[in-house]
Amino acid sequence: MKPFSLLMVLGSAMLAQTALAADEAWVAEARTVASAMPPKLLAVLTDAIAAGGPEGAIAVCRDTAPQMAKVTSQQSGWAIRRVSLRNRNPKAVPDPWETTVLADFDRRAAAGESPATLERAETVLTDGKPMQRYLRALPTQAMCSGCHGTADQLTPAVAARLRELYPEDRAVGYLPGQIRGAVALKRAVP
Repeated sequence: MKPFSLLMVLGSAMLAQTALAADEAWVAEARTVASAMPPKLLAVLTDAIAAGGPEGAIAVCRDTAPQMAKVTSQQSGWAIRRVSLRNRNPKAVPDPWETTVLADFDRRAAAGESPATLERAETVLTDGKPMQRYLRALPTQAMCSGCHGTADQLTPAVAARLRELYPEDRAVGYLPGQIRGAVALKRAVP
């Protein structure tokens, strides 16, 4: 091989490694941001359930969780939200990329993968602009059954409040461990 050709091959390999390292860096950052939110939300939910039962948790998921996502978005530079194929909140409807990934998560979980490990990171074109996208599955926790569980797990008060707030609610019938939805992050490629 001619020296010039060898230099081109080595240079291309070094550029590919640099791009791979940069990709790994943003994915690690997205993973850290997405992983930080659920434990904070679970702590607030635990307190709300202890104080007012499952009825008290409804306001946390409706009001506090979006506020937590907004603050984390401002601090991190990522647009963060929760999405679900069976959404409760009309604002939690997944976009086409999120829908595809969530459906893949469901297939993978049905094939035996642990929902707690499911994630996807990808750079995709959105309106002609490259965007970094990350989704991390949110498995249903046992404590979530009071509002997201089967009909026999919902108290009459919870069921009535959910009907009042979310007449199109599709976020019930879950068992612990099933994928409830995902934390979705996106940002323009810096």
